[in-house]
Amino acid sequence: MKREPKFEITEEKSIKPNKSEEREVAKMTREEIQAIYDNGSEAVIELVESLLRQIEEQNQKIEELTGRITALENQRVKDSHNSSKPPSSDGFRNKKRSLRQTSGKKPGGQKGHPGATLEIVDKADRTIPHNVNQCQYCGESLEKVEASLEKRQVFDLPELKLEVVEHQAQIKQSPKCKKINKGEFPKKVSNSVQYGEGVKSLGVYLIDYQLMPYERTSELFEDVFGRAVSKASLQEAIKECYEELEETEEEVKKAIKQAEVAHFDETGIRVNGKRQWLHVASTNKLTHYGPHAKRGKEATEDIGILPYFKGKGVHDGWITYQQYEWEHALCNAHHLRELTFIEEQYQQPWAKDMKELLVEIKASVEQQKAQGSDKLEQNQIERLEQRYEQILGVGFAANPQDTATVTRGRKKQSKAKNLLDRLSLHRKEVLAFMYDFRVPFDNNLAERDLRMVKVQQKISGSFRSTEGASYFCRIRGFISTIRKQGQKVLASINHIFIGSSPTLDLKPG
Repeated sequence: MKREPKFEITEEKSIKPNKSEEREVAKMTREEIQAIYDNGSEAVIELVESLLRQIEEQNQKIEELTGRITALENQRVKDSHNSSKPPSSDGFRNKKRSLRQTSGKKPGGQKGHPGATLEIVDKADRTIPHNVNQCQYCGESLEKVEASLEKRQVFDLPELKLEVVEHQAQIKQSPKCKKINKGEFPKKVSNSVQYGEGVKSLGVYLIDYQLMPYERTSELFEDVFGRAVSKASLQEAIKECYEELEETEEEVKKAIKQAEVAHFDETGIRVNGKRQWLHVASTNKLTHYGPHAKRGKEATEDIGILPYFKGKGVHDGWITYQQYEWEHALCNAHHLRELTFIEEQYQQPWAKDMKELLVEIKASVEQQKAQGSDKLEQNQIERLEQRYEQILGVGFAANPQDTATVTRGRKKQSKAKNLLDRLSLHRKEVLAFMYDFRVPFDNNLAERDLRMVKVQQKISGSFRSTEGASYFCRIRGFISTIRKQGQKVLASINHIFIGSSPTLDLKPG
């Protein structure tokens, strides 16, 4: 049977495809095409327009699918060496070459390192004598013979147990006025039975520094000291520590706002099963953690550091940081990873050249620092800037601007083009470490400050409440600050419960 054309013939003898059948135009037979041709030019025009619409739809679909394939392929090859993904996400795939360069030093402790070898002390805490009373050869008594000594010392733990200290307040009646007088207990001794500063300090230390869950902390107390400290008691100790550190936290925030150089970063955290954000602001000596439900400017304004900061801020280029008018420095560790991705995934040589240039500048800066200088020679800076521009030029030539128009929105650029635009538009921020030796090459300080908080999240999964997140962040910020300043963590926490203010270096730097 002869197949009938699937078109409507109008009175003007033009043939139009039905909307439901437009996609089948490409399946027409020669007879159907001849029938359209015989119906005149208008029918042919309608057919060609239908074909053009199909081609345009197919091209759009191909472009969309190609973009999805590229995105999936890019996602598949990304790991910690060519993106901001953490090393823990790499899994068991073959490890790629690290961006770190070999130092050329031998393994082990370096010259001048103090080491931690046990050495005999002058005075031992306890002495156990091993006497010789009789000659093992002839049997003669040696009790009255003067002896020399050979010493061997064993460093060990004494028996660990809780010490119960009883406070007794005398009660006396005056024989004259018959009034009752009672001795005063210390302010911290407020209950008939309670835990002391040492137990509270160790509980906070284990939970907020060693990141042990409450249950395991309680088990440790039972195994080591013979008494399990309840979760409620541990929570009360953490709350007390948090409240005592309120003034200290404000002093740290004030010092960071006055710092010449500070680092900023943020990461997601889980609070009561919902995603929230942790914002860190830090220097070489100070750390502040600010948990907040929001990520953007509302959060940074509420935390109250970034709006008042006047120094140079090192960060990863997040748009919220760019809204502040202080001087900016971009993290080049991010750039090295992104350049590695462009080099490996797109085989663009300019990315390798830019990586090598940034690393070369870093080495030059470190060399000048080691020699006591605080800047590069101006002619050296100009040469390095010129090379930077030349590499950008090669990169832009390999990634020209796409002039094709889009019907809506902004046309998506390639990752290489996006990176080139950033390196070009923010070249001053990228090379800030070259112009000012106080500015570091990367933002690793802030990333390291966030790392242990991420470990806590992996252990616990989520903070149970907003208050719990706030408690942890304030105490952990104090601990990070103490560590940076070379002080002992447990002893510093103990000072908080005793009531003596922690001694911190809060000089802006």
